[in-house]
Amino acid sequence: MKSLSSKGLHILLTLETESEELLLDSNSFLEFIRKLVPENGAEIVGITNHIFDNKSFTSAVCLKESHLCIHTWPEFKQLTFDVFLCNYIQDNTEKVERIADLVTAYFNGVTIHKHKIYR
Repeated sequence: MKSLSSKGLHILLTLETESEELLLDSNSFLEFIRKLVPENGAEIVGITNHIFDNKSFTSAVCLKESHLCIHTWPEFKQLTFDVFLCNYIQDNTEKVERIADLVTAYFNGVTIHKHKIYR
């Protein structure tokens, strides 16, 4: 097995969006994720979701390669999103970048903060 120097890339985003309806629709987001993840070469092994009284939501998606998580704040027109894929067998850096970009596009988001952590 090839030894990889980085254990993986973890991207943490804070986005702002005018698409408030998307910040309140966990079902549509999870439907989007259920397509996005396999289309980008990753595998979902579990999903948990919580909807708050104001219809904001927190979702965590366990991936074979690690995870992605979202928390929405419609009262601030913001969300946080993070995605991490490990490099156990292959370099997944480009996949992490692509997933983060596609989620940003899904929300028509403007990036307030973006942190990249190479594990």
